[in-house]
Amino acid sequence: MSFSVGIVGLPNVGKSTLFKALTKKSVEIAPYPFTTIHPNFGMVAVPDARLEKIAEIIKPEKITPTIIEFVDIAGLVKGAHKGEGLGNQFLAHIRNCDAVLEVIRCFENENIENVLGEINPQKEIEILELELLMKDMETLKNARAKLENKKEKTNLRKIEILRKIETEVSQGKSVSEIQLNEEEKSEIQEYQLLSQKPVLYILNKNGKTKCELSNKNNLVLNLKDEAEFSELSEKEREELGAGLHLDSIIKSCYNMLNLIAFFTVAGGKETRAWTLKLGSSAPQAAGIVHSDFEKRFIKAEVIPWQKLVEAGNWKEAREKGWLQIVGKDYLVKDGDVIEFKI
Repeated sequence: MSFSVGIVGLPNVGKSTLFKALTKKSVEIAPYPFTTIHPNFGMVAVPDARLEKIAEIIKPEKITPTIIEFVDIAGLVKGAHKGEGLGNQFLAHIRNCDAVLEVIRCFENENIENVLGEINPQKEIEILELELLMKDMETLKNARAKLENKKEKTNLRKIEILRKIETEVSQGKSVSEIQLNEEEKSEIQEYQLLSQKPVLYILNKNGKTKCELSNKNNLVLNLKDEAEFSELSEKEREELGAGLHLDSIIKSCYNMLNLIAFFTVAGGKETRAWTLKLGSSAPQAAGIVHSDFEKRFIKAEVIPWQKLVEAGNWKEAREKGWLQIVGKDYLVKDGDVIEFKI
C-alpha cells in the first residue's frame, strides 16, 4: 500500500525546491512561473529508528523501509477551477493524491517573481481553498445531476447526501469540516473531493521575513537551505552543524493520513517496515505484504518491537512466551512485529 502527497502552491513559492530536498531528485527550478508543467514523482523512505533497532538484533541480509510518494505539481493561479493557468491539470493531480503539502511564500527575493505581489500567507491559503471548493462544487453538482437523470429510487439516499454536502460547500465550508457519518463518507469516496484531503502548510521562510500562521497545521522551514543540506553527506552536515528538518515533514504526512507502521523479519532474511491505515486488522496487514495473504490468513504471531529487541531474537521471544497468537479480529498496533501464518 503506497500513499501519495501532492506538493502545491502558487508559482515560485518553493514547491520544486521542497521536492528536490525530499527526494534528492534533480528538477528544473527557475525564477518564473510554470517551470513545472508535468508533475515530478519521487518515492521517499519514511525514517523509522525502530526498523534499525530491529535490524541490529535480527542481522538480516536486507533492510527495507516503508515509503511515501511525493508529487511536485504545477503552480496554482486564481481561477484554476475554470482552467486558468494550468488549472485543470493542477486540480486533476491533486485528486490523485491522499494528502496535500501547501508551500507558502515567506521570503523576499527580487530575483524570483512573486505572482501575489506581497508576502501574505493567509491570502495564498484562501486562493487554494477557494479553488478546491469551487472544483468540489462542480463535481458535486455534476454527480447529483447524473443521478437525478437516472430517476432510480436506489439513488435517492445518495442524492440526499450530495445535496447536503453541496449546501455546506456553497457556504464556504470544506468537505473535511463537514460532520459526516461512515455511510456518508462511503457514498462520496468515489468522487475524491479535493477539500476533503488533509493539508500541511509549509512556510518557506528566510531569516529576514516575519511570517506566522495560526490555527493551521504548519511547519516553518528555509527550503533553500534544506535543499542544499540534503546534497551534503552525513559527515559534511555534522562538520557544518547543519541539520535537516525534512524528517518532520515526512512524519507529519504519515500522522495526518492516520498511518501506522508494522514490521516483518522474514525468517531473518529481510527486516522490513510496512505502511498500514490505523484500525486495520491482521488479515488486512497480511494483504499488504502479499495480495493473496489476506484471503489465506489463518493466524499470526505478534510482538511489540521493544519486546523483540529486549528478547534479542525471535526464538528467545517465543521461549519467554512474549509472542501473542492472534486471529482475524486482531487490530494491528503501531510498532507490531508480525509473522503471518497462511
